[in-house]
Amino acid sequence: MTVKKIKMATKVKLRQKPISGNRQSLYLDFYPAIPHPETGKLTRREFLNMFLRNETEIEEQKYFDGEGKELKRFIPVLDKKGNPKKIKLNPIEKQHNKETLQLAEQIRQKRENHINKPEIYTGYEKEQLKIKELGERNFIAYFKSLADKRKASNYDNWISAYKYLDAFTNGNLKFADLNEKFCDEFKEYLLTAKSNKSKKVTLSQNSAVSYFNKLKATMKQAYKDGYLKTDINNKVGSIKQAETKRNFLTIEEMNSLVATDCKNPLLKRAAIFSALTGMRFSDIQKLVWGELEYIEGSGYFIQYKQQKTKGVERMPISEQAFSLLGDRKDQNSKVFEGLTYSAYENKHLSKWIGLAGINKDITFHCFRHTYATLQLSYGTDIYTVSKMLGHRELKTTQIYAKIIDQTKRNAADKIRLDF
Repeated sequence: MTVKKIKMATKVKLRQKPISGNRQSLYLDFYPAIPHPETGKLTRREFLNMFLRNETEIEEQKYFDGEGKELKRFIPVLDKKGNPKKIKLNPIEKQHNKETLQLAEQIRQKRENHINKPEIYTGYEKEQLKIKELGERNFIAYFKSLADKRKASNYDNWISAYKYLDAFTNGNLKFADLNEKFCDEFKEYLLTAKSNKSKKVTLSQNSAVSYFNKLKATMKQAYKDGYLKTDINNKVGSIKQAETKRNFLTIEEMNSLVATDCKNPLLKRAAIFSALTGMRFSDIQKLVWGELEYIEGSGYFIQYKQQKTKGVERMPISEQAFSLLGDRKDQNSKVFEGLTYSAYENKHLSKWIGLAGINKDITFHCFRHTYATLQLSYGTDIYTVSKMLGHRELKTTQIYAKIIDQTKRNAADKIRLDF
């Protein structure tokens, strides 16, 4: 008696895997295993590069396998009653989870159909089906998944860009519909859109530059990941950066400030320290004594991580700058303990500026501009100034060089003779 073998249908299930950042990574689970389309090896999993925001808090746990190899896994964080701690999602995150799950389920259904009916497709047809399937995916969800991978201030900037893109597309844009025409339309939208912070003002051009560059970065990654068959990013130009006016103080004005009392002495010390070092307020505020060191024969140094760029800097400072810091405390104590900057403190700053006889619109950040401008005006080369400021790109520092050129022009025009 001949037994006829019946091919077992492959079941495809949509599953979730907890990962860092309180997220769930979506993947397809195949049973039995299928050949990997590139390596040919049998595999049970296909990760979709799609992520959900967790509704419960998770934490990383390290453990050792049977061979003593250290591994990690993510487990729920429990409250005092032994129940998983809940995370309250905002409306945008809830909508993102809903749309991502719907899209992932569509992919699962199509993948199951393709696997279990391979005989009806030629190789070319399979490739075309794959292209069509990728084209049907939601680019906005993909953009959000990349944004969720960012951290700190960069994350906030990506989320701001996402909000404008989401509003422009109503949260839905297929990869197949992404083209140069769409990019040009979105560019125009950003240049005329109202600011999310205040509907009374238009989004600044430099914010539009930043948000549009996030779209370009996402398209570049989508091309690498195979979602786009052409490198649209390479065909689309960026928005032109707007020239920004950067107010600064002259050495005479700085000396006037040093000689003028301020109702907030701590704020005064911090501002002068910024003008002598070029450090941002956020970096001065979090500076601790352990980040300061003295090396015999070399002088004083600060080693710190920039709050904005997350770059680790090791910067020499002058003895005069160090003298502003007061008595040394333990390693973890803040150097400028109690330093804050708000509308209230800004009034003290403005009044101090006015009492010194300075008629300029000066914010705390202008002291950083002052440092850069004075360094360049005294002949320090632009590469050194760029390093001292912690700039990632030289073109950021070149803005100050333009200020110096204008200052030289103003100085030259002051000498006028009666011909």
